[in-house]
Amino acid sequence: MVLGFFVIVIVGVLVVKYLKTDRGTIPQELLNGSNSTEISTKVHTVVKGDNLWNIAVTYYGDGFKWVEIATENKLDNASIIEVGQELTIPNVDSITTATYEVVKGDNLWDIAVRAYGDGYKWVEIANANNMLNPSIIHSGNILVLPR
Repeated sequence: MVLGFFVIVIVGVLVVKYLKTDRGTIPQELLNGSNSTEISTKVHTVVKGDNLWNIAVTYYGDGFKWVEIATENKLDNASIIEVGQELTIPNVDSITTATYEVVKGDNLWDIAVRAYGDGYKWVEIANANNMLNPSIIHSGNILVLPR
């Protein structure tokens, strides 16, 4: 009984510690690298109640694209935006063709997000291209995108 109590306490401490970590931080390599987006044409002025998720939903219809906004604006902590702050909203290239030529830095998840708006569809791309190891793709590969 005492051992069970200690296990519950330890698990509780670990859960609280996990929840207190800063999950809104963008990796430094994304902030330092060149942006993969093309021309940025839109600017959004932050109003009370805004967060990057809601802004991404407004502009892209997909909250998961908050990362593109944070990266474009080089936000060290994506959970901190201020009222009146102007954010550049990058154009996110979507893939509408039935095939796609892989470029340096691509991965199946990102290709699936751009082609279908759903990263989990990378499995369909891998299956359609008979990939033995979907984590290895090379620049210049032509992928079939099932439609």
